[in-house]
Amino acid sequence: MKLLNILNKDGIIAALKAKDKKSVLEELASSVSKTAGIETKEIVKVLLEREGLGSTGIGGGIAIPHGKLNSIDSIFVGFGLSRKGIDFDSLDNKPVHIFFLLITSENSTGIHLKVLARISKFLKQENFKKSLTKANSREEILKIIQAIDKDF
Repeated sequence: MKLLNILNKDGIIAALKAKDKKSVLEELASSVSKTAGIETKEIVKVLLEREGLGSTGIGGGIAIPHGKLNSIDSIFVGFGLSRKGIDFDSLDNKPVHIFFLLITSENSTGIHLKVLARISKFLKQENFKKSLTKANSREEILKIIQAIDKDF
């Protein structure tokens, strides 16, 4: 599955305004809620529940907040970029700059894990991460993701 098939341009935030963990989840959820047709509060609730199990800040300036909802039957991905970095209780205790948000249906464990793995594989590429952190627009971010999405 190509990431661009599930990442809508409207779900990309090239310059997050959030300054803390809850705010970044709200901002990302808001951008995805429009295309998913779900209340922002519903997405935030499931994300916060997941964060309660352990931070999705995986280190290296990256977080992949994710959750599952009964009210959807598709997969929705969002992206956010923070220039300053946000304290996200990351595993390495460093600020997070790159956020990929993933929301799937409750019964989609297999595809949920595949998408998480695909995003993680991309983020292991240093050039990809550097390019994302330098991007200035949604269009630029889409092009960067498109370039790596076809290589995998």
